[in-house]
Amino acid sequence: MKHPTFPLYTDRCGFNALLPPRAASAPAKGDITADYVVVGAGYTGLAAARRLAQLQPQARIIVIEATEVGEGSSGRNSGFASPRDLPSGPSDADRKRAEALNRFTEEGWAWLMAPIEAHGIDCGLQASGRIKAAATDLGTKQVRALEAAVKAAGLPHQLWDRSALQERIGTSYYQMALYTEDGYLLDPAALIRGLADTLPANVALHENTPLLSMQRQGNWHLETPAARITAPSVVMATNAAIRHFGRLRDRLVTIYTYAAITEALNAKDALQLGSMPVWGLLPSHRLGTTVRRVGPDRLLVRSMYAHERPVPAPRVRETLLSCFHRRYPGLAHIGFDQVWGGTTALTMNGAPWWGQVEEGLYASAGCNGSGIVKGSILGKRLAELALGQCTQDQVRATWGLANWVAPEPFRSIGFELIAFRERRLAGLEA
Repeated sequence: MKHPTFPLYTDRCGFNALLPPRAASAPAKGDITADYVVVGAGYTGLAAARRLAQLQPQARIIVIEATEVGEGSSGRNSGFASPRDLPSGPSDADRKRAEALNRFTEEGWAWLMAPIEAHGIDCGLQASGRIKAAATDLGTKQVRALEAAVKAAGLPHQLWDRSALQERIGTSYYQMALYTEDGYLLDPAALIRGLADTLPANVALHENTPLLSMQRQGNWHLETPAARITAPSVVMATNAAIRHFGRLRDRLVTIYTYAAITEALNAKDALQLGSMPVWGLLPSHRLGTTVRRVGPDRLLVRSMYAHERPVPAPRVRETLLSCFHRRYPGLAHIGFDQVWGGTTALTMNGAPWWGQVEEGLYASAGCNGSGIVKGSILGKRLAELALGQCTQDQVRATWGLANWVAPEPFRSIGFELIAFRERRLAGLEA
């Protein structure tokens, strides 16, 4: 049975497929009464559930997840995370904004690290720094601009030329790159599975439990395929899927993006991945290709963006192989072990929609591709908002608030026009 209220992936998450099998928790069944219901067991939803349980240890908290933990969007990202963000420019205003955002980011990082350390969650977390690379002249200008911002903020950094990149990450595809120190890589599927499997005792997780409908009659009444759940407060942590329930339709856009992990390389081929044992590369252009090393003998490639609907699988594989082989022509004989897609929610101004939607209903949506740490802090703060321990202004004053998005068909037409222009500008960054 297909439920259109959540992304229905037809492929397996590559990171999850490489992990040992995990037994999913039982779907929700029957009539259930709770104090709080969290919809969505991603980074935002689990952070909210954990904080609710911490602040209300006697409360009954239910988390429902439409699929299995590790197969949703949280497990399908590229596994980049950082306790701090870089300033967007060299001015005092740019630095002050970065400092304000980083107070939240650092809080989110600490909130994420606490269960990792307390429960020994093995998610392959490794310090990697961040590489911002340029393959075109336009990309070089963008990296130079980032260097100016980083230099003005007094942050440690290095500029690498083509030969330095060849030595460190095994490819001469890029003209140059900026390396900064604050960056980590991890296995996102292992992390989200670990967070789900170590929830506090007063949190009940039900997987394979898609939300079909919700309405408020005094309390909130949520219907799933086999359960009817009643609670006074609901936290929606479903990203753009909240639109299927009539909320935030004019604030969010769903984007599909795609990734692949190579087959394991033999020892000789693995030498072509460079001297750095851990590295991740972000493109200078937002529609460019992300590349990272996965363990000692694999590469991940992420590229391609589609509006609202998935791209056919053969085209995805062909495009990602081209991205990979152009960067590593010496590995043209290497194929992919796993290929998959995932969704994220974008907003027009890059700010999330966060806060109280209506009485007893709270939501965070629009991570704009930065879900691990950002989702964690927004989920934690959303729980505090539901309990009256945080105000909307405290968060919105720093993050902003997602603004209006044009309705269909203007939304799709606008996206296609912008995407066409951006792909032309990206050039070899794609």
